Amino acid sequence: MSEKPSVLFVCVHNAGRSQMAAAWLRHLAGDRVEVRSAGSAPADRVNPAAVAAMREVGVDISAETPKILTVDAVEESDVCVTMGCGDTCPVFPGKRYLDWQLEDPAGRGVEGVRPIRDEIKRRVDLLIAELAPDPEV
Repeated sequence: MSEKPSVLFVCVHNAGRSQMAAAWLRHLAGDRVEVRSAGSAPADRVNPAAVAAMREVGVDISAETPKILTVDAVEESDVCVTMGCGDTCPVFPGKRYLDWQLEDPAGRGVEGVRPIRDEIKRRVDLLIAELAPDPEV
């Protein structure tokens, strides 16, 4: 068992919100947290506006690909953060679930994705402070 907390971000298509959240967590927490993301009905690719919005803040998600949500991914995670997938996200006893109500970036341009990106960062910052605070601060 890993000593690190593990977080799974889930949205329907794993193309926008969950990809940005996973990227923020990796970028901000480094190796202090294990990070996964998945979708109940993954898209063919990550939303280009999400890629562009994250690139603006120095985080590259262009090589990411949407992944299918599996039971194993949920079981292996300490915290499961859902973002608009409703009843399609499996629920297991003993897991911590957070449901982040966030606008869906699908169909929006970069200017429409920026506020979503920034709100996700704010929530990820709070999650890091709780799960894996920086020992040097």
